[in-house]
Amino acid sequence: MSGGHDHGAGTGGAPPRVLASVLGITVAILLVEVAGAIWSGSLALLADAGHMLTDAAGLSLALIAVLLVRRPATDRLTWGYRRAEVLAAAAQAAVLLAIGVYILVEGVRRLADPGEVASGLMVVFGVAGLAGNAVAIAILTRAQRRHGETLNTRAALLEVLNDALGSVAVLVAAAVIALTGWTRADAVVSILIGVLILPRTWRLLRQTIDVLLEATPENVDLGDVRDHLLAVPHVRGIHDLHASTVATGLPILTAHVAVDDTCFYDGHLKTLLDDLQECLAGHFDVEHSTFQFEAVMHAEHENLVH
Repeated sequence: MSGGHDHGAGTGGAPPRVLASVLGITVAILLVEVAGAIWSGSLALLADAGHMLTDAAGLSLALIAVLLVRRPATDRLTWGYRRAEVLAAAAQAAVLLAIGVYILVEGVRRLADPGEVASGLMVVFGVAGLAGNAVAIAILTRAQRRHGETLNTRAALLEVLNDALGSVAVLVAAAVIALTGWTRADAVVSILIGVLILPRTWRLLRQTIDVLLEATPENVDLGDVRDHLLAVPHVRGIHDLHASTVATGLPILTAHVAVDDTCFYDGHLKTLLDDLQECLAGHFDVEHSTFQFEAVMHAEHENLVH
C-alpha cells in the first residue's frame, strides 16, 4: 500500500540548451589548446587539452542524459530514464579518473626529461582557455540557481572548474619559465592539474557507484528510520527495510510493517499509511515510500533480510 507519487517529479537540473552552450565552449577551448600545445611544446597545455577532451565527451553524455531523463515513464521503464543521469555522471567520473592518472605519469616523465617550451605562447593560449572557462562557469552557476542541482550539472561544473584551475596553472608555469628559464615548471604544473582532478573525481565516482549499488542515501539513517516508524501507534514491527536513490532528489524507501490485527478491520490502515509517510517526509525528507502492511504473525513466515 502506498500513497500516489509522480515518478517524474524532481527531475530539475539545467535545461539542455545550457549544457549545449557549455559543450560548445569546451570544444572551442579544446581546439585552441591543442593548437597551442603543438605550437608551444607545453605539456601543461596538452594536459589541459586532454582534460578538455574528456570534458567534451562527458558533457555530451550529460546532454544526452538530460534529454533522456525528460522522456516519460512506461510500463517497462517505470522510472523512465531517471537513472541515465547517474550513468552519465559515472562515465564522466571514470574517464576523468583515467586522464588524471595519465597526466600524473606523463608529468613525472617530463620532470626527468623536460623539453623546450615557448612561454609566450603558453600565456596566449592559457588566457584564452581561462576566459572560455569563466564564461562556462557563469552559465552553469546561473543555471543551478534557477533550475536546481543534479549529479549531471554538478559533474559538468566540477569539470569546468578543474579546467579553469588548469588554465591558471598554465599561466603560472609560463610566468616561471619566462622569468627563470626553469622548463620543468611545465611538468610540475601538469602534475598539479592531475592532483586537482583526482580527489574530486573520486568523490563523484563514489557517489554515483553508491546510487547504482542502491546504497542507503547518506542523509538517511535506517536505524533512526526504524525507530521513528516503530513509534507510530499500532506498529509492532518493521522488516525488509530498504532505502536507495533513483536519481538526484529522488530517494525512495520500502518496508514491511507488522501492525495490530485489529487494523485490518477497524479502518486504521488508511490513517496509519498517512502517519508513516508523513513521518518519513517530515523527519528524513523521503517523500516516495511504499509500505506493505501485514499481521504480526505473518512476519514469522517470511525470510527476513533486515
